[in-house]
Amino acid sequence: MTGERKQTLRRELEAIVGRGAVLSDPEELLVYESDGLTLFRALADFVVFPRSTEHVAAIVKLADREKLPFVARGAGTGLSGGCLPSEGGLVISLMRMNRILEIDYDNQLAVVEPGLVNLHLSWAVGPRGYYYAPDPSSQQACTIGGNIANNSGGPHTLKYGVTANHVLGLEVVLPDGEVAWLGGRTRDPNGYDLAGVFVGSEGTFGIATKIVVRILKKPQAVQTVLAVFDEVTHASDAVSAVIARGLVPAAMEMIDQLTIQAVEDAFGCGYPRDAAAALLIEVDGLAAGMASQLERIVAACRECGARDVRAAKDEAERQLLWKGRKSAFGSYGRVSPAYMVMDGVIPRTRLPYVLDRVNAIVRTHGLRVGNVFHAGDGNLHPNILYDPRIPGEEARVLAAGAEIMKVCAEVGGSISGEHGIGLEKADFMPFIFSEADLELMRRLKEAFNPGGLCNPGKIFPTKKSCVEVGPVAYRPHAIEEKGLAQRF
Repeated sequence: MTGERKQTLRRELEAIVGRGAVLSDPEELLVYESDGLTLFRALADFVVFPRSTEHVAAIVKLADREKLPFVARGAGTGLSGGCLPSEGGLVISLMRMNRILEIDYDNQLAVVEPGLVNLHLSWAVGPRGYYYAPDPSSQQACTIGGNIANNSGGPHTLKYGVTANHVLGLEVVLPDGEVAWLGGRTRDPNGYDLAGVFVGSEGTFGIATKIVVRILKKPQAVQTVLAVFDEVTHASDAVSAVIARGLVPAAMEMIDQLTIQAVEDAFGCGYPRDAAAALLIEVDGLAAGMASQLERIVAACRECGARDVRAAKDEAERQLLWKGRKSAFGSYGRVSPAYMVMDGVIPRTRLPYVLDRVNAIVRTHGLRVGNVFHAGDGNLHPNILYDPRIPGEEARVLAAGAEIMKVCAEVGGSISGEHGIGLEKADFMPFIFSEADLELMRRLKEAFNPGGLCNPGKIFPTKKSCVEVGPVAYRPHAIEEKGLAQRF
């Protein structure tokens, strides 16, 4: 882009959003060059900060006129490179659109803007005894708009489902700048479930500017149990054993020894440092009958070899245990300069086999891995630890990640549970989808986004990528293919 054109476009953007709401200096743009997956980086030409639907629509119309690619961005906590401007153009930051527009307690819904931080909604409705159920581990920072893009989950997905289960309607700016409503304020929409199609489309269908979500009454009682194991396989077996007893806990999380030690170094949450693995199991609902549920969970864990099973003695201890789980990713900074978070889904019954394979794959590549994940619904999060200063180490991380994803697919699972496909996993899509499947998805995307300007370069395999991606054939998206400013 020529300097003259850039100055002209900056003036037009400032005419829409005001001075101080457009960034174009390279030093300022660096802040937005990656999300939580720092292996992939790309620079935009502009970062723009709208405050209203009208702003977003005007920006998108300008982008459509100028044939500029654009991508919406929330807090940047994503872990698949989904909000990167892989072909330059505009980053539309929604962080200033962060208001709660309406709370309707009678109908148990709220209308919010996309830049609202996930946890802030629960804080707002908490005094009246309500909360917002989807709870990604990054909920203290991630935005509801970002959760919409990736159909985010969290520890309580096992009982309460993912973001799509809590979204009723969306006001969206389509890729040509038209504003439309998808869904509404009821759980059963008329006609096609277009809101359901939009949630999880990773920003390739348009930009949500208002979101109608369900809010739930807080459960009458909550109990959290910590089960400690000397063998990872025993902890894995306990997950299936609990579910087999007809119990559906609100959450069932697994943490391995490396992660426990990192968490304890950082926060001292009360996890035993010498344990091979721990399960954090939470049940909620009516107070009547909860003691019986806990007894059955304790029995299942002990039958599978738990050396200790204990319930949090009070709310303070319960919150401390959850702090350890939800802060686990950040705690890896104490044991490694960098890490790559993987995200795959497998049948619960295959947990012992897949965890063994994950550990073996990472060892083969001369690396370490920490596992902390949503065990109840088989959503794995292997965290491959590495040092980017060591030549070739990042390439080994990517190769190990490709092998892990292939294992997840081979056992009947999926290559993503909640982090999305983005840039990271686009070339893995043939692991689980046929070419006919991919073509159908492309056609759906083109119905919303015929010009291809809205978050281009995401989800679908690159033209040059191998269909049969393997540990040798796999290579990450190359700079010349995606225009990425990767810095290795």
